[in-house]
Amino acid sequence: MITTILSTKDLNIGYSTKAATTVIAQNLNLDLQSGKLIALIGANGIGKSTLLRTLTGIQNPLSGAVYLKDKNIEQYAPLELAQNLSVVLTEKLPPSNLTVFELIALGRQPYTNWIGKLTYTDIEQVNHAMELTQISDLATKKHFEISDGQLQKVLVARALAQDTPFIILDEPTTHLDLLHKVALFKLLKKLSQDTQKCILFSTHDIDMAIQLSDEMIIMTPDNVIQDSPCNFISKGSFDTIFKDDHIRFDSKKGKFIIT
Repeated sequence: MITTILSTKDLNIGYSTKAATTVIAQNLNLDLQSGKLIALIGANGIGKSTLLRTLTGIQNPLSGAVYLKDKNIEQYAPLELAQNLSVVLTEKLPPSNLTVFELIALGRQPYTNWIGKLTYTDIEQVNHAMELTQISDLATKKHFEISDGQLQKVLVARALAQDTPFIILDEPTTHLDLLHKVALFKLLKKLSQDTQKCILFSTHDIDMAIQLSDEMIIMTPDNVIQDSPCNFISKGSFDTIFKDDHIRFDSKKGKFIIT
């Protein structure tokens, strides 16, 4: 059964200082459902990261609200939030000697006892996450010994081990070649279907996102809209993303072309 995992009510996002308030986007009413792979797209600097930070509770909204499983995200205690929402960032990992298994096992921290000891259930979840992402053979390798493409799968596996209904990924295909981009996109699509989790990711790989996403959220200077790729194509919505006469969206080919 499809259920709403995260929604927003008249959400305004941006920054407030003593001197002024900067509004990035306003009146957002989004509805993100279970089993859906949803891409967040828009030009550089449009505010995608600000939106993701607000949806995850890292940054407070200017007004309006974010609801995670029908509960205002501001009402979640940190531990409870970590059991319902996992985030995959693109930042470099801090230096450590952690193995792939140990790195993925960090996803179990919201469930372990105060000394962080893994139970049989925790170990099962880690192994299952590695199976889903097809990286079981990397378990004993140090995380710095594997490729960027493999590491991105490891970080996705860590989010899966965290066992939350909602996963957010910020630019997960950055630094990946085309082969690994395609593999990661297809993996996220399969995971959303097989696990019925809601997966939201920001990306600049718009053509690929159009092919594989169930829904997309487009951010422009004027508004933020959510719909299926097919509906966006029929409405001509992709033409509003880039303010450049040399870039246009070909609705017949379903991709951007340079003129």
